[in-house]
Amino acid sequence: MSDTLVHTTIAPWLTVGDGAKAMAFYKEALGAAEVYRLDGDDGGVAVAQLKIGDAAFWIQEDVESSLASIGRGSVRMILTVGDPDALFNRAIAAGSTQVARVHDEHGWRTGRVTDPFGHDWEFSRPLATSE
Repeated sequence: MSDTLVHTTIAPWLTVGDGAKAMAFYKEALGAAEVYRLDGDDGGVAVAQLKIGDAAFWIQEDVESSLASIGRGSVRMILTVGDPDALFNRAIAAGSTQVARVHDEHGWRTGRVTDPFGHDWEFSRPLATSE
């Protein structure tokens, strides 16, 4: 047993039809950084871990179980950031589709997009109590 303490986290694992294209998109649209990468036999990205700030998520190239082949998913990623407007605009410019414009509601500033791989991303920040 290791003496190292492990910090418990939950990280989404997203299946995509094209791992290299997804990795490039998430880097451009969300400013994600590559943490880990396993290339497939064809030289493409088989599995990769990415981080946006301290928030980690995984992508896996799996055409048969990607949202593009099975239809719309039921999971939404909520990314809490300091400037949801800027990230929303960046994601739209990179090819996401607007689901809900950025707006203030229920104590949050939030907007939602669907990325080119069918995954929904909500960019949010809590509003100050004086707003």
